Amino acid sequence: MNRMTAKKPDLSAHQETLQRLREVRGEALRHMRLAQQFHAERRDLLRSLIGEGFSQAEIARELGVTRQAIQKMLAG
Repeated sequence: MNRMTAKKPDLSAHQETLQRLREVRGEALRHMRLAQQFHAERRDLLRSLIGEGFSQAEIARELGVTRQAIQKMLAG
């Protein structure tokens, strides 16, 4: 059988699974929005420290990351 003639599964028997899938999708979207907000806040905080005269290397040492990681955080 090809896809056009294949029997479709009975979705009514899987309503709980489909509802859970909707919930999980909603949570994933919520977490994505939160991650974007945190990313923007982190970038603003880094820019503030740099504006106060701290170097990327100093910030990187304090955070335990590389200077290149700081550059990526600022660029994003």
